[in-house]
Amino acid sequence: MARPGPRNLITDVPGLKVGNAEAPAALTGVTVVLPQTRAVAGCDIRGGAPGTRETDALDPTCLVDAVDAVVLSGGSVYGLDAASGVVQALSAQGRGFAIPGSPLVAPVVPGAILFDLNNGGDKAWGTEPPYRRLGIEACAAASENFSLGNAGAGLGARAGALKGGLGSASTVLDNGVVIGALIAANPVGSVVIPGSATLWAGLFEQGNELGGQAMPKGAVPLGWPEDGKTPKSFVPGANTTIGVVAVSAALTPAEAKRIAIMAHDGLARAIRPVHTPLDGDSLFVLSTAAHPLAEPTPLALAMIGMAAADCVTRAVGRAVYAAESIGGIPSYRAQYGL
Repeated sequence: MARPGPRNLITDVPGLKVGNAEAPAALTGVTVVLPQTRAVAGCDIRGGAPGTRETDALDPTCLVDAVDAVVLSGGSVYGLDAASGVVQALSAQGRGFAIPGSPLVAPVVPGAILFDLNNGGDKAWGTEPPYRRLGIEACAAASENFSLGNAGAGLGARAGALKGGLGSASTVLDNGVVIGALIAANPVGSVVIPGSATLWAGLFEQGNELGGQAMPKGAVPLGWPEDGKTPKSFVPGANTTIGVVAVSAALTPAEAKRIAIMAHDGLARAIRPVHTPLDGDSLFVLSTAAHPLAEPTPLALAMIGMAAADCVTRAVGRAVYAAESIGGIPSYRAQYGL
């Protein structure tokens, strides 16, 4: 049976570190996933209002076969500049794609952004948004241990009517393959089953990672939003859940893409509705190749994809459960007296 890793974080996958950096006054932040060595990557975008960088290069038909980091950022279009700061930091370390005949390297740093511009933070940053600086700071802060909830890209996030945040979870399969997910949860949809205090992700809780979820009795009520009111952020592009799935198994770019597709099922289990015209839901997959697949078959890939989706569901739940009320947005635990 699969089980959570020792940290229950994406960094249980060998060879990964995660760094967070925040601008507290602006209620925004950046999260960077840093593999120790270049990692095979894939991505899949299901939301109707995405904001991304370098995702086309990850198509299995393209030249790029590995990346140097993945960036998740608040700030909407301004947050795309966080990846430029990460490129700057990695270039200074000599990390990146070697350029023949040049002393420079070209770090490959895809990323995605979420919308947190209307959360009450001070966004009067003039001509110098903080995101390039935050990208550099997040690289410097990279570690195997990192904060959840109001941290990094999750600082200014909201999840429907509740405070969103940064969440992570991991799974170790019987064959030793480790899978982890890191999610910045900022959906327009609800993360709570209507008429209850139970997270949609509660069914997939491992141990007490979500505080010990009580399952509602009887048929699950349908409908959205849970309070019957139109969400305050009901405008195109004003939400988005973004994240990274990491796998210790050696994958090809095409296999990483397939895992990214399957991993989106995890969002559908934790958020209702999801992949809407109002969200830019995007997931990246990294393969650290620490464990070659003993049986590189479609079935083995399917098992990894299923576990990845489960990790994504749990990571969304942990993002919301760990979040604290901020900027007038109530946290899940405050809202339900937990």
